[in-house]
Amino acid sequence: MTASTTAAATVLLIGNPNAGKSTLFGRMTGTRARVMNAPGTTVEMQRGTWRQAGEARTVVDLPGTYSLVARSPDEMVVVDALADADAIALVVLDAAALSRSLYLLAQVARSGRPVVVAVTMLDVAREHGSPVDLERLAAELGVPVVGVDPRSGRGLDEVGQALGRAEQVRGVDPHPGRQGEDLTTRLADAQQLFAWVEELTSRLAPPPEVHLTRTDRVDRFLLNPWIGLPVFGLVLWALFQLTTAVAGPVIDLVDRLVSGPLADLASSWLSGWAPAWVSGLLVDGVLVGLGTVATFLPVMAITYLALAVIEDSGYLARAAYLADHAMRVVGLDGRAVLPLVLGFGCNVPALAATRTLPGLKHRLFTALLVPWTSCTARLTVYVVLAEVVLPEHAGLVVLAMYVLSVVLVLVGGAALRLTTFRGMRAEPLVLVLPPYQRPRLRATLVSVGNRVGAFATGAGKVVVAALVVVWALMAIPAPGGGSGEGPAGDSLYGWAAEAAAPVMAPAGFGDWHLVSALAGGFVAKEVVVGQLAQAYAVDPTAQPGGLVSAIRETLTATSDGHPQAAGLALMVFVLGYTPCVATVAEQRRILGTRWTLAAVGAQLAAAWLLAVAVFQVGRLLW
Repeated sequence: MTASTTAAATVLLIGNPNAGKSTLFGRMTGTRARVMNAPGTTVEMQRGTWRQAGEARTVVDLPGTYSLVARSPDEMVVVDALADADAIALVVLDAAALSRSLYLLAQVARSGRPVVVAVTMLDVAREHGSPVDLERLAAELGVPVVGVDPRSGRGLDEVGQALGRAEQVRGVDPHPGRQGEDLTTRLADAQQLFAWVEELTSRLAPPPEVHLTRTDRVDRFLLNPWIGLPVFGLVLWALFQLTTAVAGPVIDLVDRLVSGPLADLASSWLSGWAPAWVSGLLVDGVLVGLGTVATFLPVMAITYLALAVIEDSGYLARAAYLADHAMRVVGLDGRAVLPLVLGFGCNVPALAATRTLPGLKHRLFTALLVPWTSCTARLTVYVVLAEVVLPEHAGLVVLAMYVLSVVLVLVGGAALRLTTFRGMRAEPLVLVLPPYQRPRLRATLVSVGNRVGAFATGAGKVVVAALVVVWALMAIPAPGGGSGEGPAGDSLYGWAAEAAAPVMAPAGFGDWHLVSALAGGFVAKEVVVGQLAQAYAVDPTAQPGGLVSAIRETLTATSDGHPQAAGLALMVFVLGYTPCVATVAEQRRILGTRWTLAAVGAQLAAAWLLAVAVFQVGRLLW
């Protein structure tokens, strides 16, 4: 045994995945928490303040892990956190999987930190016929052991009292670690730890009698492919509907509120005293940027809520098991299916959903593929351009874009595995299937609020800054007067689009009208059609076919008489290049600047190459 008398200012929550650790954190900190990245990494964790019995403690919810043998960035974050000299380790043990939890506890104790143990899932352990005697466990370990229910908050007062006595807590490890050990020694110690855990669990209680629990009975159906796969399909459909049909009206309402009454109110207030450029900056730049961020908040909240319910209920692990075989085609395991499916609704919450993946490499790999899932915002652009390509078969052309999106994900995944991720292997999926539980509303809502707030403050700054830049480009006159075709053509924005147009000539659409609309699509794909209407000075409501005719006329000129091939190449480019600035902002928040810039560059390069290939082949056929 080791001993420590360190005065702790920080509580480190450590435990296995699905042990109730994050639920306990939410119960402790409530709304006094924020999502952050571990220093020097893109590994997400939460930090909050727990006010209890007149004391305020900083609590850090570390990534769930089964071991401190650091083979992944998540595990390294836990190891690094344990090096903090002012930390108390609050180790969460799963009573229904005690031996696995005890192995992690023994490793944590070797760090020399004061240790307090919180035991969760006590009711599940009783249902399995293996109740845990907390007093005997505390006597065996020599550290405070408290039974807690993270959902109701039962036992939190006792946890606070135990943390207050943590200066006198003795370590539990029977084989203290040593610095500078080689791999052979570490493996030997691991065997000793396994032996210690086995001996301890055998002393605590005899092996339970095996009997079917409620979870076992439900899994007989949900893990049967003939029943489980259709149920899983319904769950995916419901998630997709939540991010489109349910969130859509709320998004439209927020957009109308910001662009209508709020914009009018701000304009009228500023018109009395502010110069025109100040009014334009604040209304058309900052307010529009804030409105764009606000439109994403409902879909983010709905997505986070749905994912939290699926995860807390215990179904997420079953979904991963059912989807595992199909996802190995991409080079991932079944846990990546939810983010990729959500991407067909909206890429931003799909990126947020990658947090459910267990390892940094898998999260990064999936986040790089998500932008190639065709979000619903692209659909409006497809519909307009399909009328240019094949008006009599417009529906078939739109369907082809979604098929191509799936192909892009598959090919992109293969390319990543052969290059950047060539060392990543799709290892066998090893999952602990947690018991089914009823999600607790309060803890779920607090977690959703924290994560939506993290998106608003983290990604929101990038979105607002980008839209202010776009406003400035639209407001500054072009050198030499520009094209003279309306406000867009006379601005620096139109001048830059005209300068960049020759880059798109090999793809058949080297025209400033189209390039300016694509640049607007970088802000949000929803604005592409409106940007085209503005560039051509066409009112789509007054002239329903006017915009399509104008685009077809332009493509006929830029493609040497092959507008269908050029239109199809333009559709492919819309599919392949960066979805929107909100997606970029979310990628930067969860992946970091370097990976985000690399991803944007790869998307633009792939989109251009595909568009060129489609046009060059298409003009031979049309």
